[in-house]
Amino acid sequence: MDLTTRYLGMNLRTPLVPSASPLSDELEGIKRMEDAGASAIVLHSLFEEQVKSEQETIQYHLMYGTDSFPESLTFFPKPSEFITGPEEYLSSIRKAKDAIRIPIIASLNGTAIGGWIDYARQIQQAGADALELNIYSIPTELDRTSIEIEQGYIDILKAVKSVVSIPVAVKLSPFFSNMANMAKRLDQAAANGLVLFNRFYQPDINLSELEVQANINLSTSQDMRLPLRWLAILHGRVKADLAATGGIYTAQDVIKMLMVGADVTMLCSVLLNKGLKVIREIETEMCEWLSEHDYQSVRQLQGSMSQKNCADPAAFERAQYMRAIMSYKQPA
Repeated sequence: MDLTTRYLGMNLRTPLVPSASPLSDELEGIKRMEDAGASAIVLHSLFEEQVKSEQETIQYHLMYGTDSFPESLTFFPKPSEFITGPEEYLSSIRKAKDAIRIPIIASLNGTAIGGWIDYARQIQQAGADALELNIYSIPTELDRTSIEIEQGYIDILKAVKSVVSIPVAVKLSPFFSNMANMAKRLDQAAANGLVLFNRFYQPDINLSELEVQANINLSTSQDMRLPLRWLAILHGRVKADLAATGGIYTAQDVIKMLMVGADVTMLCSVLLNKGLKVIREIETEMCEWLSEHDYQSVRQLQGSMSQKNCADPAAFERAQYMRAIMSYKQPA
């Protein structure tokens, strides 16, 4: 069975790609994912806050005491001229490229244009095959408009594209006034791929300690419905490659995502819940399903159930909502 697919200009053995997670924090974990059948790996993210923290630390040590000896200021270049940042991340890329054969997709996580974007060039120089921009922003300013927020995404993408030649994908949240238009604008700004969707972690209240605490709930198969709908709507309408992420647990989940137009499916929660062995299990079950339904390759089914190609395009819009409400029957 031919499971090959193409994503960000790379020919991949299968559509099964582990997304950014703690599993890729160490080289040993990266090797294990390759051995388990991953066709490419998205590394854990380099966060904007990590870059800022290191820059501030270096600036402090460089400038400490110079107010007492003004002439010493001339001995140091400006902090902006220093190449700073988490060397460990760049080192991880280099080590991974030396150790494994499958493509490495680096991940930058931030909110606005800043020093962290400068590391896109260094990530390319370290050997990454592609870069995923995870723009994780939660706007809370009452006077900030949707136009400003959306333009921020475009500006970040353009800034990164101006300094790298490797493919760049943008990992999006679904919280836009018009998701289709946002996808179109990113496509026009030369995004090589769109990853649907980022999953925001929501805080909780600890009633014993009376404090706000982090609350991480892994996704479930129910979470795949949102990216499934938007992949179906966008397939054939944007040039960018499409990646599905969120709630993908089984071979059936993967096949559904491919049918609506995904080029790859990204796995995270299922790997954390069931272990890396599940990659081979999904691959085997995919082959069995494709064979039973007379497919010779993954490419034969990609996009076959997208809004563009399915018999009932309205099923992905309001009409389906009305049918669902009207047909619902309360359990006895």
